[in-house]
Amino acid sequence: SPRSPAPPARASPRGGSGAGGRMTDTRRRVKVYTLNEDRQWDDRGTGHVSSCYVERLKGMSLLVRAESDGSLLLESKINPNTAYQKQQDTLIVWSEAENYDLALSFQEKAGCDEIWEKICQVQGKDPSVDITQDLVDESEEERFDDMSSPGLELPSCELSRLEEIAELVASSLPSPLRREKLALALENEGYIKKLLEIFHVCEDLENIEGLHHLYEIIKGIFLLNRTALFEVMFSEECIMDVIGCLEYDPSLSQSRKHREFLTKTAKFKEVIPISDPELKQKIHQTYRVQYIQDMVLPTPSVFEENMLSTLHSFIFFNKVEIVGMLQEDEKFLTDLFAQLTDEATDEEKRQELVNFLKEFCAFSQTLQPQNRDAFFKTLSNMGILPALEVILGMDDAQVRSAATDIFSYLVEYNPSMVREFVMQEAQQNDDDILLINLIIEHMICDTDPELGGAVLLMGLLRTLVDPENMLATANKTEKTEFLGFFYKHCMHVLTAPLLANTTEDKPSKDDFQTAQLLALILELLTFCVEHHTYHIKNYIINKDILRRVLVLMASKHAFLALCALRFKRKIIGLKDEFYNRYIMKSFLFEPVVKAFLNNGSRYNLMNSAIIEMFEFIRVEDIKSLTAHVIENYWKALEDVDYVQTFKGLKLRFEQQRERQDNPKLDSMRSILRNHRYRRDARTLEDEEEMWFNTDEDDMEDGEAVVPPSDKTKNDEDIMDPISKFMERKKLKESEEKEVLLKTNLSGRQSPSFKLSFSSGTKSNLTSQSSASNLPGSPGSPGSPGSPGSPGSVSKSTSQMAAITTKGGLVGLVDYPDDDEEDDEDEDKEETLPLSKKAKLESS
Repeated sequence: SPRSPAPPARASPRGGSGAGGRMTDTRRRVKVYTLNEDRQWDDRGTGHVSSCYVERLKGMSLLVRAESDGSLLLESKINPNTAYQKQQDTLIVWSEAENYDLALSFQEKAGCDEIWEKICQVQGKDPSVDITQDLVDESEEERFDDMSSPGLELPSCELSRLEEIAELVASSLPSPLRREKLALALENEGYIKKLLEIFHVCEDLENIEGLHHLYEIIKGIFLLNRTALFEVMFSEECIMDVIGCLEYDPSLSQSRKHREFLTKTAKFKEVIPISDPELKQKIHQTYRVQYIQDMVLPTPSVFEENMLSTLHSFIFFNKVEIVGMLQEDEKFLTDLFAQLTDEATDEEKRQELVNFLKEFCAFSQTLQPQNRDAFFKTLSNMGILPALEVILGMDDAQVRSAATDIFSYLVEYNPSMVREFVMQEAQQNDDDILLINLIIEHMICDTDPELGGAVLLMGLLRTLVDPENMLATANKTEKTEFLGFFYKHCMHVLTAPLLANTTEDKPSKDDFQTAQLLALILELLTFCVEHHTYHIKNYIINKDILRRVLVLMASKHAFLALCALRFKRKIIGLKDEFYNRYIMKSFLFEPVVKAFLNNGSRYNLMNSAIIEMFEFIRVEDIKSLTAHVIENYWKALEDVDYVQTFKGLKLRFEQQRERQDNPKLDSMRSILRNHRYRRDARTLEDEEEMWFNTDEDDMEDGEAVVPPSDKTKNDEDIMDPISKFMERKKLKESEEKEVLLKTNLSGRQSPSFKLSFSSGTKSNLTSQSSASNLPGSPGSPGSPGSPGSPGSVSKSTSQMAAITTKGGLVGLVDYPDDDEEDDEDEDKEETLPLSKKAKLESS
């Protein structure tokens, strides 16, 4: 069909996945293909074709029933006006609709001829034609020309008329009708072979002008997009001469040496002898045609792109056939895997075998899904995974690299197959020779300065440990089984470089390549934190992984320090109290605060990322971490005023303490809340609002008191009252030290705390309080994380929601409506308890 790339090669259904095996009547055995949006042929299945009258379609139709289960693969009425094409003796191609092209690929020529006769009979055509209709979009003028001149007469094929022939070909390309006529004329008169004879004459005479004309003629014949012409051009006797013609591009000052490359440089190696001559010829032909497409023909213009579509199809179907023939040759594959794993095979031979297998797998990527299924199933049955395990354990780096590429094909195709294999082998083998551990070791030992191989392997590991592509059946859950296996047998191998490099308070090796590798490992561990829940939680807490990761905050490579910070941020983002207690117990904010202060006043990614972490704690109101940070690091952070994050955290902490010191506030707030919902003159002053509003999350009904109109307040509106409040609090602290800060916060950090960072000397932020049994110190009964301590979350507060996240906006405090603020009442103080009023007045 002129609109579609016809499948040019005989697509023998050798690899058909029929459960019933080969039927005795192979004449009518076909593969059904449809053309997809990418102009590639999709295999719809193998079956047997017949033609009969279908009442529903009111006409003779083609039916194809699947040989696997007898289902109907195709039911297509033979339309009298449809253009059917017969190609290569075994293909029938047609367009069912504007953008729906179909093809039947017959196993035998006889079957194709029978069906072709039926089609021609319905349409009243002579079966000797190769196309039943001239489906072209010619103009009225061309139709008139067509009536007056039914055929195209080619000039006699002579050296003196090459220019005339080249002009005729060039003038025919823009018109579909003339292209069709030119192609028929070239087919019928054996013209191409005559042109190639003249090519030899021109080369002998060194007739450059003639060779230039031949280049234009042969290139034009390619653009006719005609399978029958390709069959001639790509035949064993003609293909090298066709390539020779294409060496003489008039736009180049010097001819190319394509034939020399193909005959002398490019060597065909049979790593395992191929006994089938048809297969061998098909491999040679496919390589050469691919070479023509990629290297010889100039890059096609947009206009020419579709005109070369048949060339793409020719290569595609040839590859399908080659893979099918090799797949069926059990002796070939058996020998291949036997030699691959044989210790006696020399290194050069093994390298050739692995490269062949890699190319074989690359070929398979052109197959349709069901063919690819059969392909990988065959390789799996032949033992490709055990073979890869043997190869990956060898010393040859090139062999290992090719084996890694093969492994990537398998993981991308079916990660579950790989997971099942590694879990089974774990029952027989030691951890250090497991396939997945070999992959991790190759990743760790990648010698490439840019770690190209390690990046690829990390991607494969990520696919293998991704629960999203794990299966869950009635009997077992792959996620539970595989992750249990991975954390028991493999995780220690993955984290070994990290643990080895973080034994001190800074990385023992901090070169660029080591930093890159550790960043890759951290990337995978961060992925695990997000997706593996309790497996990774147990591992991190039991092995103290976060503390070791945070050592990397001291790396001179900013990207590695940021990876470590991202790992911690992912953990905090889970808002898991098990993680929080671990962080507080081990004082794991210390490396972050150190990095923050050492970063100084620089406004960079490190600065922003650390502030964002503390802002998250503030906005999400993570009470245990808020108390821990303020109790231990406030003196280091209190002077940071270019953002309000740390002052906001302090405010959160103070309100938290105030509630704990005065439980009666809850009942007072309940009364006040009722007043705030009553739309009367009673309202609260700003100071009273600041006192109470941040504890909205304690409300039993969970309703937000912020009216929708008020949620548009920006950060500046919110932060200004906080600044004032903080100033009042500082005054209050100087006058009444016993009110909120009697927990000996000032004794917890000395003034030398910040100096110890800026001078770069080693500092233990917690040493000054380690001996004292203060609330919040690790050894005290009220240590962070213990029930009832200021740093822990009690049952009454563990279910609290962050007050400022409702509605998608975040802020430190909520305010009542503006209209409520305006409706002041002189009697508002009557609603306050006496103790509260006294506090407000004193402030």
